[in-house]
Amino acid sequence: MRILVAEDDPVIALGLCKRLRALGHTPIGPAANGKVAVELARETLPDLYLFDIDMPHLDGLSAARALTERGLRRPVVVVTGVEDAELVERSIQTGVSAYLTKPIDERELDAAIRLAAARHDEFERLEEEVTRAHQALDDRKRVERAKGILMSQLSLGETEAFQRIQKLARNTNRRLVDVADFVIENEELISPRLAAENT
Repeated sequence: MRILVAEDDPVIALGLCKRLRALGHTPIGPAANGKVAVELARETLPDLYLFDIDMPHLDGLSAARALTERGLRRPVVVVTGVEDAELVERSIQTGVSAYLTKPIDERELDAAIRLAAARHDEFERLEEEVTRAHQALDDRKRVERAKGILMSQLSLGETEAFQRIQKLARNTNRRLVDVADFVIENEELISPRLAAENT
């Protein structure tokens, strides 16, 4: 995994890079502050961010948020020298997947990276499911609207109107929602005479 490291203490930064290599990852950086981290992320498109929270110019949480806003959301592991409940809460709100306190050993780092990657994948899957559900609901609404147009314009029952949409979809090898969109867009052209020609 290609991991962007942002840490303002050069000794700690080099230590993190060394541990990442030992774990089989490729470290990018290290960036000395959040601003540099954002620029480096845009240039290199890493797989995961390993950010110190307390950095000059732009802290690790703000850098992670800025990257998400730019469409560069990745799993985030943050590192801090202090245990602070408020900081943990801010980390969660920012979408951080794992949280480590210094000093960090190799085993903890490995666990945090695995956890962050797994949580990120799970979050993306959930987002995709929600998107699909919203799309299915939107498609259904459009089919219902088209059905309503046919019922109103052609004095059809609900079942017959739906069958007309299904038949047109089969005959034209199109999806139901595409036929529904066609009906909606051409509502003013639909007449009993036109319908009779298509039965």
